Amino acid sequence: MQLVQKIQTKSALHRVKGRFPYHWDLNIYRGCIHGCQYCFAKYSHNYLNSESFFSNLFVKENIAEILDKELSRRSWKKELVNIGGVTDSYQPIEAEMKLMPEVLKIFIKHRSPVTISTKSDLILRDFDLIRELASVTDVNIAASITTPNENIRKLIEPGASTTLNRFRMLKTFKELNVTTGLHLMPIIPYLTDKPDDLETLFKMAASCEVDYVITGKLYLRGKTRPHFLSFMRDAYEEAFYKLSKLYNQKNWDDTEQLQMKKKYNQKLNTLLKHLRIKHHLTGVYKKPETIEKIQLKLFE
Repeated sequence: MQLVQKIQTKSALHRVKGRFPYHWDLNIYRGCIHGCQYCFAKYSHNYLNSESFFSNLFVKENIAEILDKELSRRSWKKELVNIGGVTDSYQPIEAEMKLMPEVLKIFIKHRSPVTISTKSDLILRDFDLIRELASVTDVNIAASITTPNENIRKLIEPGASTTLNRFRMLKTFKELNVTTGLHLMPIIPYLTDKPDDLETLFKMAASCEVDYVITGKLYLRGKTRPHFLSFMRDAYEEAFYKLSKLYNQKNWDDTEQLQMKKKYNQKLNTLLKHLRIKHHLTGVYKKPETIEKIQLKLFE
């Protein structure tokens, strides 16, 4: 059962640290109906006295108003903002709430650049607004995709758009002056890391003429760890056995486990490097005017 609660937020933009091409994050929802089994953001409900991240949704109904005030400050330097870093801005509830059009209008007003990553093709609803934004500033549109196998996708991302529809979305946005990218993450060891499947994703990304592909292996922490391992045990018993050995926290000093991790990472990284070169896809996100130069430098 889905519970939707409207809330008032005091701030729209949040400073983020790390090796990202952006330093600001904006999330219009808390909680996500996509129900991704590997979701790292389950911890964010700790502050809301809720355990139901996938069904208890909090809607920041005044987000556009607060964003307008923050972008109006003299101190705002039109830095790149990542929209939806914690929860997907285009999850199913957005079809009803329609908050993103108002948010995009604020970014257009202030000519501030954005990057949007989503698992949904609902973003195409706002195609014209994104076209307008791209005419005045830098825009990046990315699809987060994990597998070309729909049987697996339905289990690990039950509420998200199909993989094919996400690629179609990326291809559609090539009509605009935006950069597009594939966020191939998380790569789940022994489940979504099969060479043929990764080859298919890189091939599809190349056919959609994306500007880059960023990859990332499964990272388990907090509440995500027991939830995901329990899911794997029930749904993919054979893969769970191998994965649990790779992610066993009790044996951090175990030489055999460390060698196992090293061998696995080397094999995966070698494969990903091969696929990048084969399909002429960089792993570097940059602004529209510099992406071509980076590609030429990497593959000259």
